[in-house]
Amino acid sequence: MAKTPLIKLENVWKIYQLGKMELTVLRGISLEIAPGSFVSILGPSGSGKSTLLNMIGILDVPTKGKVFLAGEDTSKLSEDELAKIRGRKIGFIFQQFNLLPNLSALENVMIPMLFQGVSQEKRKERAEFLLASVGLKERMLHRPMELSGGEQQRIAIARSLANNPGVIIADEPTGNLDSTTGQKIMEILINFHKNEGKTIIVVTHDPHIADYSEKIVSIKDGQIVSDHLAREEILWQNKR
Repeated sequence: MAKTPLIKLENVWKIYQLGKMELTVLRGISLEIAPGSFVSILGPSGSGKSTLLNMIGILDVPTKGKVFLAGEDTSKLSEDELAKIRGRKIGFIFQQFNLLPNLSALENVMIPMLFQGVSQEKRKERAEFLLASVGLKERMLHRPMELSGGEQQRIAIARSLANNPGVIIADEPTGNLDSTTGQKIMEILINFHKNEGKTIIVVTHDPHIADYSEKIVSIKDGQIVSDHLAREEILWQNKR
């Protein structure tokens, strides 16, 4: 018996009203993401991949179509209910890190647990464990500006895992990093995927991220052009 997709998009459209004009960003996207998979969403700037990420992460709602999370139709949920689901079940990693500059690495990782009512002692214990797991055991009390870009992104990864979500969504997680540091960040994500069974979804314009993926969704002009491309085919298409 086939598993229920963890995330399912059904004929999703996203249309923005700009005065009297309409801007169609997503055009009838249908997509299934299996539990425990590692998926890359690949496309050039302006292809709609970040908007697609917002749909997958229920950060936004479609103009038309439906988004299901673990079989539940999210269109039937209120914004408060969606926020609670995001807080518990989905971890987000952003290109700009989005760390609070006046807080230490430890405090930044503790914050998501505060909103879930976790005690101070358990928040600290979990944050220390996660920071150690991403190689920042000796840097926990440093503030973001005292750390390199790669170290800040590792804090962001630890923070995304604070509430032990099943899904990690990363938007251009290596975009502001050099290639060596970016590789280390991807290896950390792969480790959590393989050892803890996390579902990882990476949105990127970099075809080399495909090296790490089990499934590659290629998007262009708001439409999926393939969801099973081999790496060689992607590289070939990007050279055209």
